This record gives sequence, structure tokens and C-alpha cells, in this order.
Amino acid sequence: MKKPIIIIIIIIIIAAAVVLGIRFFSGDEDAWVCQNNQWVKHGNPSSPMPTSGCGDQKNTSSTTTSIDSEIVVTSPQPNQIVTNPITLAGQARGSWFFEASAPIKLVDDTGATLASSTIQATDDWMTANFVPFTGSLSFSVNATTSAALIFQNDNPSGLPQNAKEFKLPIILAPSQTIKVKVYFGNKRFEPNPINCNEVHAVEREIPKTSAPAKAALEELITGPTPAERSEDYFTSINPGTKIQKLVIENGVAKVDFNELLERGGGSCWVNFVRTQINKTLLQFSNIKTVIISINGRTEDILQP
Repeated sequence: MKKPIIIIIIIIIIAAAVVLGIRFFSGDEDAWVCQNNQWVKHGNPSSPMPTSGCGDQKNTSSTTTSIDSEIVVTSPQPNQIVTNPITLAGQARGSWFFEASAPIKLVDDTGATLASSTIQATDDWMTANFVPFTGSLSFSVNATTSAALIFQNDNPSGLPQNAKEFKLPIILAPSQTIKVKVYFGNKRFEPNPINCNEVHAVEREIPKTSAPAKAALEELITGPTPAERSEDYFTSINPGTKIQKLVIENGVAKVDFNELLERGGGSCWVNFVRTQINKTLLQFSNIKTVIISINGRTEDILQP
């Protein structure tokens, strides 16, 4: 009876020694390994991912910063085909930002800048930890083309040795667009306006959408472009006005705004506001009547 037990014990010891030997000589089975300048997890390492870069990396604006050590981009993904606008999301260490923002630019395959903007930290950026960020970037192309997003750290010192960047390759695709009209007053056409319902259409080209009426209203409340202002277009709709809800049923468009819509005065101003909204919505064939509300109220709004 004792001999079989001894044999079993010996077999177990040999098997354990083999397993330990494999792990010992393999070394990287449960460890973070530097591959292609990035930390890659092998097995189940007990320690967290290293925060320092690996491989041949330099923190200058001419080299790519390791995505794992400084910034992680979740949207868009590498080599993803994107249309206008690009939605940006991810996380970066707090040191990447200054005053909660950091620059980003879009370049084509020749390195020419197509657009630039910023990403915004959505949590406290005064930390060494990772902080989530969001942002968007608008562009226009006529054909599918290779490009890259260049995420740069905000470097208030201006020193090259403090500059960092992460380059993400993407593919730009032209967006399908539609044309809508928005209505503004115009001092050139009406230098001394007597008719407070006199508004004039300007055409905007916007990305194709399943909600064109709301998109047109959003264009309206952003006001005239600089080029349109130079041609004497103006709006009576207050800055900060927001569309809270738009429902279209049986030819009736019910649109609800926040309270900033009615901050103003005078019967002429009221007529201009109403006419701008009505004309912009009535361009669509499925809308015959417009009902305006403010925070759900339809009575006693937009009073002179």
C-alpha cells in the first residue's frame, strides 16, 4: 500500500517542478512585455501596466507617444472610415490637458492640416490619473482619402521637450448632404424695416439626416455666419437659445425652446422671432402648422 502512494507523490512533485520550470524559463508568461513600443499583457501579470513608455520613444512633437502611457482613444478606432463630423472620445492623463483642454488636428496623407479643434476633459484634470475626454471635429472632403488625427498635449511652456502627440490613422469619407433654408432679417434689403415679418432665406448645406427640420432649426439658432453678417443678415433669436423638443404629427410641428428664446422686448422683435422659426419649419412639406412653446408653455410667451 505504501509503495503506490510514494509513486503518486513522486509524480506530483515532478509535474509541479515541470510547471515551475516552464514559468521560470519563459519569464514573460505572466508579465507586461514591450512590443513595437507598446506594453502588451502576457498571461495574467500581478502588477498593473507600467506607466512609463517602452522601446525607442521620445516625448517630442515629431514622434508618436505610446497610446498606453499617456492617452487612450476609443473613438474613432485606427483605420476606421469616418464621415463628418468626427466624434472623439477616450481618456488621457491629467498632465495631457491644460485648463481641461488639449489640441487636436486632422491632417491628410501629405501632412496638410484639414481641420483643428480641441478635446475637453469631462472630469477633474488636476490629477496624474487618466481622465475621460470628448470632442468633435468637422471636415469636408470630396473623395475618400487617408488621413490622421494628431492628438497633442497642451504645452503651455512652449518647450519642444515637453511636447507630446499621438497619431491615429483614419480614412475620411465624403458625407451625403442636404440643403436647407434658414431665415434671417437683412438690413441691406430693409434699411428701415416697417414690416417686422420681412425675413430672407439663406441656404445651408448640412449632413444628411433623418430629422432635417430639427437640423434646420439648429442652423437657425446658431445665427448668421460671418460671411452672411458681412452681407447684413441678422437674427432676432437670442444666443444660448436651445431646442428642447420637436415633435411633428399630422402636419403640426410642436417645438419647445428654453427660456432664452423670449428674452427681449417689443412687438417688432416678437414678430421677427416667430417669423424666423415659422418660415424655417414651413419649408418642409410635412409641416403645415407650427406651435411654439417655452419650457412647455404655449400661453403668454413671446409677449411684446
